[in-house]
Amino acid sequence: MPNQLNEDEYFQVTHPFHPLTGQRFVLLSKTNTYGESRVFFLDPSSAKLRSLPAAWTDQAPLDPFTRLTGGQALLRLSDLRKLVQFLENWDNHFPKPQFE
Repeated sequence: MPNQLNEDEYFQVTHPFHPLTGQRFVLLSKTNTYGESRVFFLDPSSAKLRSLPAAWTDQAPLDPFTRLTGGQALLRLSDLRKLVQFLENWDNHFPKPQFE
């Protein structure tokens, strides 16, 4: 969304697994589409209008947990519990090796 000085506003793709991560684009519009907030931009390689979920960009509001921890915590407690449950299920699913 351009500001009042007719300067372009940019956004950066921040999703770690997206092929465009780290790239900046001119923000044409940010709107609620397909049930989520999305950013719209012109793809410089094809000149086609594209969109991404705003949550995959620096346009998304900071997650409260990330804001509180200053981005320093690797896992939420709920994530850690899920990891423990996954590892316990993994351990119960596969036989333990027998060493002689």
